[in-house]
Amino acid sequence: MRFRFLGTGVSSGVPTLGCSCAVCTSTDPRDNRLRTSATLEFTDPHGVERVVLIDASPDLRQQALRANLQRIDAILITHNHVDHIFGLDEVRRFNLVMDAAIDVYADAHTHASLRRVYQHIFEPERSVQRSFVATLNAHLARPHDAFDLFGLRVTPIPLMHGKLPILGYRFDTPGDPGAMPLAYCTDVSHIPEDARQHLDGLSTLILDALRHTPHPTHFTVDQAVAEARRIGAGRTYFVHMAHDVSHAETAARLPDGIDLAHDGLILDA
Repeated sequence: MRFRFLGTGVSSGVPTLGCSCAVCTSTDPRDNRLRTSATLEFTDPHGVERVVLIDASPDLRQQALRANLQRIDAILITHNHVDHIFGLDEVRRFNLVMDAAIDVYADAHTHASLRRVYQHIFEPERSVQRSFVATLNAHLARPHDAFDLFGLRVTPIPLMHGKLPILGYRFDTPGDPGAMPLAYCTDVSHIPEDARQHLDGLSTLILDALRHTPHPTHFTVDQAVAEARRIGAGRTYFVHMAHDVSHAETAARLPDGIDLAHDGLILDA
């Protein structure tokens, strides 16, 4: 079991287009951030290698090549914003390699967006001509209702992204070795009280920390630190950072047990 950060950046990515700030011109590779997404890679109880993708960023092709991903068995979507779903078309190649459909889990609002944006995938009969498209099976993810993925227990966590209800995900495995249980909570500005039950007893927390100054739909670094302390996971990593956040400078000021993630970071169970 391992958790891989494919991307840790804000919706515009870092470097940001047209910017020459210190972070965008940094030579520290940790300051180079593709759009936020991740994978859980593990062997299921039957000995089959599995990859679960969390969000399909617009950088998915580059991320998959960089990580040498050979399959994607399921996709968990947190919400319907461009930086989290606009790479979905790329998974068609994995359909071909695996000769199998891919299950996609999301809430009802996100599924409605996926069907609108990707009509050629979900309603191929309406296309003018046949073409090479992804084959996806849509599954509704309901807050608090846990489900099984290849022996991995997944619990959708209700979160708020400004005024938009979104999902985080908690992952539990038998025995919960190493980094498990783990909760992935990106693009969050408020954690409802009924969601906190799913954040108890974590070994690893992945949490949104956009920038240092306030934002209406994301935690700041200081707000994320406060939430991390309240939740009390064994280890917390921040994601979805903008070019306001220098990795070296910000990480040096974070409390023990809290760190910035970076693209390509792998947590082994």
